[in-house]
Amino acid sequence: MGERTDFEMEMERIDRDISELEARALTPPVESQRAMKFVYRLYQRASLSGNLDELQVAGAAIESAILQIGPAPDLYFLKANLDFKLHRIADARRDLETVPSLLDSYQGKALRADLDLQEGKYEAAWEGYESVIRDAPTWDNLARLAYLKARMGDTAGADRLYFEAEDELTAKEMRSFAWVELQRGLLDLRHGRYEDARAHYRRADQAYSGYWLVEEHMAELSGAQGKFDEAVALYEKVIAGLPRPEFQQALGELYVFMGRPEQARLWHEKALAAYVESVERGDVHYYHHLADFYADVRRDGAEAVKWARKDAEMRENFSTLAALAWALHRDGRFSEAQETMARALSSGVRDAHLFFQAGMICLSAGAEGEGKQYLEMAEEINPHHRGFHTHR
Repeated sequence: MGERTDFEMEMERIDRDISELEARALTPPVESQRAMKFVYRLYQRASLSGNLDELQVAGAAIESAILQIGPAPDLYFLKANLDFKLHRIADARRDLETVPSLLDSYQGKALRADLDLQEGKYEAAWEGYESVIRDAPTWDNLARLAYLKARMGDTAGADRLYFEAEDELTAKEMRSFAWVELQRGLLDLRHGRYEDARAHYRRADQAYSGYWLVEEHMAELSGAQGKFDEAVALYEKVIAGLPRPEFQQALGELYVFMGRPEQARLWHEKALAAYVESVERGDVHYYHHLADFYADVRRDGAEAVKWARKDAEMRENFSTLAALAWALHRDGRFSEAQETMARALSSGVRDAHLFFQAGMICLSAGAEGEGKQYLEMAEEINPHHRGFHTHR
């Protein structure tokens, strides 16, 4: 048996706490501090494991705690974060508004800015992040603004903020350090700087070993570099521990790149079945992935448009609008696609994949000059943008 990883050891600590607390945590008479620690540990475990079913369990426990304890700010903040993770944007806003003191806390302000970003309110999000950083320049708030800067094309400014975020972290926060290193690696990956990305991913793995999120990012990078056997092995390892459909879809798309359609079909069918099962339960967080799946795997434009519209109705931002535009393009509705993509581009986001899709849409709509311009812009940002990549 090999040495336990950092991820395994942290999960063991969380599991011990849950085991010690669960017998009496939510059984009347409820002791609020014990209940809070219990539901927080459930949420933490679900977030760390990446298991969306566990998030649902944590959500039910939070609801139970609220019923028994009342509208405690910590409980509603936890509920808001959970709803945000599951793309329930309107619910997350209501959670914050239920407890007015949350809206004025720096944690609440940061989450409100996250919600603004999801709803395409870019100026409000930017101002919110800068405001909360003035009050609380913590690593996570610096990383929030870094992400927005990165999407708007200021990669140097984003990386500086990520570096500042790392500087705020202590030796006890190595998982957070690893997460920031992953973001720095993604910056390089999106610009085709593969070896720089790999260096960041390796530092993430050294800081916090055994983390599936690092392995999943490394799998994408290996696929982009044409190291297909390595990428397949990494995806299979991740899926064995966490069979989420987006990873199954990614492995299927990797097999397409490798010219192995039968193996691709197997993983794509698994992914679609899981997406559909999630939707049938009433979940909404896979709408975006369904739009992408039907647009690029099944090439079913009408079905892609259906899911893309559902997603954009909940949170209209550059990403959901671009997905809708691409779905309309797949459905042969080129004029509509061009108009919708123009709305996505008006955000100011600079991204090679976005510009590639804009270019193809413009060419299909007969705007040849504009289309070629966008394709050139995509090449300038990332000369390898047509290579393997995953949908995030």
